[in-house]
Amino acid sequence: MSGKHCCDKWAWRRKMLKRIFWGIVIVGSIGVATFLILRAIFKPSKPNFVLQDATVFSFAVTSPNLLTSTFQVTLCSSNPNDRMGVYYDKLAVYATYGKQQITLRTAIHPTYQGQKDTNIWSPFIYGTAVPIAPFNALSLNQDQANGAVLLTVEIDGTVRWKAGSFIYGRQHLNVRCPAYISFGNNTNGIVVGDNAVKYQLLQSCSVSA
Repeated sequence: MSGKHCCDKWAWRRKMLKRIFWGIVIVGSIGVATFLILRAIFKPSKPNFVLQDATVFSFAVTSPNLLTSTFQVTLCSSNPNDRMGVYYDKLAVYATYGKQQITLRTAIHPTYQGQKDTNIWSPFIYGTAVPIAPFNALSLNQDQANGAVLLTVEIDGTVRWKAGSFIYGRQHLNVRCPAYISFGNNTNGIVVGDNAVKYQLLQSCSVSA
């Protein structure tokens, strides 16, 4: 193979690589521009969430700093947009106390929510002998002795938007719902079964997306 032929071959390869690179840049730029234009036109509003109720089946702190709990919560999600639908992807629900996760994550099946539509989910969230920080264990015992515990029910996941036949965006979704649970006074809730108490909360949640 002559030196000239070898140089021509490498020059052709460099030329093709440059074309591929600029093709990727152009396609990516078009995608980003389309996304920004659609956001500017439709301006999607974040979904609204309400924690409707929480049923407590078990909640006990044991030594050494272990928490066992079982809840069933009812969450209502509504799409305020009249021109855009929402795809909820990989949603997970769990409870926290004092910024520490105290239950396992419970998955919610991916779902689509149409314009001005509403979805209701009633997942169980639980944890068995979950290790918690010593100061949280002390605080939980004090709160229970005082008759009420403030937990936070959280949702993590991703959302995509649908405008007509076009689906775009993939944004992280975080929902935080305060849940004020009374203990030792069942008059604040509805007894369901032998040991479970259902508390009506109707608590609005903060949403970041």
